[in-house]
Amino acid sequence: MEIPIIIGTETEYGISVKNAREQDPVAASTLVVNAYKSCKGDVPNAVTSVTWDYDQESPLMDARGFLAETEPPISEADTSNVVNDILINGGRYYVDHAHPEYCTPECANARDLLLYEKAGELILEVSRVAAERLLLDNQEVIIYKNNTDYKGHSYGAHENYLMSRKVAFDTIVDGLIPFLVTRIVITGSGKVGAENGSNAADYQISQRADFFEKEVGLSTMVNRPLINTRDEPHADDKLYRRLHVIVGDSNMSEFSIYLKVGITSIALQLIEKGVVGKQFSLKEPVSAIKSISRDLSCKNQIELADGQQQSPIEVQRAYLELAKQHLTPEERTPVVEDVLEKWQFVLDNLEIDPGRLNRHLDWIIKKKLLDAYRQRHGYQWDDAHLQMIDLQYHDIRPDKGLYIRLLKNGHVKRLLSREEIVHAMHYPPVDTRAYFRGTCLRRFPKHIYSASWNSMIFKGKSGGLDKIMMDRPHFGTQKIVGELLNNCTAEELVKEIQGNASG
Repeated sequence: MEIPIIIGTETEYGISVKNAREQDPVAASTLVVNAYKSCKGDVPNAVTSVTWDYDQESPLMDARGFLAETEPPISEADTSNVVNDILINGGRYYVDHAHPEYCTPECANARDLLLYEKAGELILEVSRVAAERLLLDNQEVIIYKNNTDYKGHSYGAHENYLMSRKVAFDTIVDGLIPFLVTRIVITGSGKVGAENGSNAADYQISQRADFFEKEVGLSTMVNRPLINTRDEPHADDKLYRRLHVIVGDSNMSEFSIYLKVGITSIALQLIEKGVVGKQFSLKEPVSAIKSISRDLSCKNQIELADGQQQSPIEVQRAYLELAKQHLTPEERTPVVEDVLEKWQFVLDNLEIDPGRLNRHLDWIIKKKLLDAYRQRHGYQWDDAHLQMIDLQYHDIRPDKGLYIRLLKNGHVKRLLSREEIVHAMHYPPVDTRAYFRGTCLRRFPKHIYSASWNSMIFKGKSGGLDKIMMDRPHFGTQKIVGELLNNCTAEELVKEIQGNASG
């Protein structure tokens, strides 16, 4: 692959305060994010003296080649720095309007991405507990890793994939829409009912499907598109593009998260290779994602642009077969091989009976819970108790969250150990530029003025500022800079890097 795979996710969490006089999600989110700074340890979780550098962010740049003529969204730069943490694991944690949001560091494979996303859930839980100590005795912070408040508002679980700038954006659109629309049979987190004026449903596969209204566009909050066109690479824009995927659900299942990013990375490799073009184009993709979400058998046919009829399982299987044919031995790393094997396993079992995956995929795990509850109590699908069970599945509190309780009791498939996840809260991946960022924040917090995804600004000895660019996400690894970071002072580090850059 010409451009090494780099993946990251951004997760907005739902939040409420039990027994609050009135709900103020902005204040609650601010309280929770700020609370993480107060958690004591040998090394701070976040570096409070370092600000986020917004200079190179451009949310209105469109991948179709123009600057959008629209009112800019409320800038994160306009919010106070007290609600913006730069984490020593290389990630970022901040308030995004009415939600606490966690961004993973850049990861080089699907397993690492899963690890750092799960570390984010623990970071939110640690923050929640710390924040609760500042509330009245009868109040409790509740945080959900889901996508809807059941009042018509949807919030996102966004994925980011580094791609070559050489691949035309229209080519990405052609190859990716059918994949993303049919991917929900694997990645959906399950949902009771329907929203956003969509057709009624007792239970559906995806929480996000009802909220998509067009095929391609820039917005992430209204008139949402299946393919987002934001062109903000956070890297050298002559070489790279960052594909910003907003169509996915927030997943609790480790298996679902792992496959979501793993198979999508592979699909993008196939697009880059030119083996996926328009052969899977759908006649009406926006309608298709809603109809697939309501088909719990996963076998109903959808119409392709050329008139063929295929099930979502068949479309996914076609991508899988192309991957087996076209990935080179070098590209088939142990993680990629494992993803291919699990992709095959899921499709085979979906075809026989989706219920066979009630330890693996979120929407099936959740449905098993809901079915048992309905049978025990005689509830119909429109009973409010089922909506409460739906929400409780995504609750991150260890004693209340239904998914977490299933995990503890060995009822769902586990891919990670608790020890790995705790370690990832405090240490960055070693094989991307996140290693450089996180390690510098740990070693030199008093010497750093600001940071962003693709740069760090150090405080010079004479009061000046020295900017270190990090515009290649697969550099800055432990292998490349580990010895420097271990042996240099902050001043020596800057001098060495600047000397190498000029040389």
